[in-house]
Amino acid sequence: MSPALLCTAIASLVIAFTPHCVNAKSYIEPPTLAADVAAGKLPPVGQRLPETPYIRPMNLANQSIGRHGGAMKMFMARPKDIRLMVVYGYARLAGYNRDLDIVPDILRDLEIEDGRKFTLHLRPGHKWSDGAPFTTEDFRYYWEDVANHDMLSPTGPPAVLRVDGKPPAVTIIDDVTIRFEWDNPNPAFLPALAGARPLYVYRPAHYLRKYHARYKDTAKLNTKAKKKGQRNWAALHNKLDHQYKNKNIRLPSLQPWVNTTKGPSEQYVFKRNPYYHKVDPDGRQLPYIDQVVFGIASSNIIPAKVGTGQADLQARYLRFDNFTFLKRNEKKSGFNTRLWRTGKGAHMALFPNLNTNDPVWRKLLRDVRFRRAISLAVNRHELNRVIYFGLALEAQNTVLPGSPLFRDKYQKSWAKYDIAEANRQLDSIGLEKRDDRGIRLLPDGRPLDIIVESTGESTEEADVLELIQDSWALIGAKLHTKPTQREVMRNRIYAGETVMSISSGLENGLPTADMDPEDLAPTSQVQYQWPKWGQSHETMGNMGEAIDMPEPKRLKVLHKKWLRATSTDARRTIWHEMLTIHADQVYSIGLISGVLQPIVVRNTLKNVPVKAIYTWLPCAQFGMYEPDSFWFTDTSPPKKQATYR
Repeated sequence: MSPALLCTAIASLVIAFTPHCVNAKSYIEPPTLAADVAAGKLPPVGQRLPETPYIRPMNLANQSIGRHGGAMKMFMARPKDIRLMVVYGYARLAGYNRDLDIVPDILRDLEIEDGRKFTLHLRPGHKWSDGAPFTTEDFRYYWEDVANHDMLSPTGPPAVLRVDGKPPAVTIIDDVTIRFEWDNPNPAFLPALAGARPLYVYRPAHYLRKYHARYKDTAKLNTKAKKKGQRNWAALHNKLDHQYKNKNIRLPSLQPWVNTTKGPSEQYVFKRNPYYHKVDPDGRQLPYIDQVVFGIASSNIIPAKVGTGQADLQARYLRFDNFTFLKRNEKKSGFNTRLWRTGKGAHMALFPNLNTNDPVWRKLLRDVRFRRAISLAVNRHELNRVIYFGLALEAQNTVLPGSPLFRDKYQKSWAKYDIAEANRQLDSIGLEKRDDRGIRLLPDGRPLDIIVESTGESTEEADVLELIQDSWALIGAKLHTKPTQREVMRNRIYAGETVMSISSGLENGLPTADMDPEDLAPTSQVQYQWPKWGQSHETMGNMGEAIDMPEPKRLKVLHKKWLRATSTDARRTIWHEMLTIHADQVYSIGLISGVLQPIVVRNTLKNVPVKAIYTWLPCAQFGMYEPDSFWFTDTSPPKKQATYR
């Protein structure tokens, strides 16, 4: 798959999806809804769909028109992972197609002028999952009553909606037409709408108005909020208003499946949205599958559960080292195991925390010689051979060979295993003193004990770190692993309490010049190498710390230049300068890339690609491959129901 992105910075154009027509009389009702229609609880399918529904083409290899029915079982390790149903459901105002072009989805069409004026056209008659109209009033409510309300959004609209610090002019043209307009191009706007965690510029106004002080008595709302354990009406509103988190089962949705389980629970059931806006070419309302069931289980036992046939579709919590076990159980358990190439800049990378609170460690981690030394002391060939059977890429955390921006020097910079050079780099810093174990001493006399914090969610990380521990011992550094829960680890990183962490690399390892290089600049708190700088960017300087190193400052400037660039050539030049800085400065230490991801698919589950890319951005893991079009050839329940307990 060659990456491509619709260029929006110049030229005037209209993105529209105009498939062949389906006669409204030929719309096919999902059988599970027929009883409610007959009883008058639901209108017939033709009245539930928009006037112009999205007609899902079925013209790709290994795709076929399906049938309604069935429940698709998957596993998650934490109740909060139910948010991934938004990722997999992949209903967006506009989203990526298989060629990585951005095309309308919830929108009927989209006009773009000069990359700065975006006119969004909704589908007349589109409805929320509770049957209420979806109109531009939902956009107005978000913009006026949420994004620009000082209690609901103290820092104002999201950064992606600000260009040169200025928000857009938002104009409601009519019930189905709205315009976002900036003075200068905003090439990040469409990718944000299409993201795995999408930017929501609308809210179900008819539902949330009941909890907003502009529309209801403030004192009564505050009393209600306190009864529900919230400090005031705004806190209650924000708690109920999380389309991505999927916690509020009463919050109307536009996704193909809607959560019906109030947590905490060991099993979450997502039922079809009866007002979903898509049909197949024969007029059959999507999704094909009636329910998606998320079972909650420990991440350590999910591979075993999947291998014994308890899931219909699974990738999360499966690792390459599970592949042999899964293949061995295919015939007995009725599934097949596919291998999709991962698309992150690094499958695993080390992140020195340049914002750590410890002043001695902060100074050391900010010395490029130290970062280069510990990178040179990683034996990537050994990692690849021992853990990945030589099938992965021995590379830094950078763009992958499939990207048009790829250059070999980015991948190999400071990545050759060279203990002698690593020791020379550390000696040049002045870390020449050692204790009686041969461990180098920090300037304040402490041993060079490097604590690498991890989520502890897989033995794979532990295996990789154990091999690195052996090679780092040769340069006088002692590696210690500290596993914690993911949220605990993140909060420690954000607070500057960590020295180093291990995680995956660049979310999108297959970018083009027209894709936003924001991950290369300090723009987000979740960038583990400089979380406080990223937080400062996200909050417009209200929180976090100002950047105080020259190269990261340059990266921030370059990112801003990219946002204002008016040609692909200019954006390409900026990308390469940013990639060059990263290759030279080694802000993260890529360990291994291009690892194959096992994808377990029930034999009766159809329309799941045989070969694809598995990555968060831009593919949204399964999302871009349209799970609303997956279907079962046999929807009868198995003879023995599997349990999630």
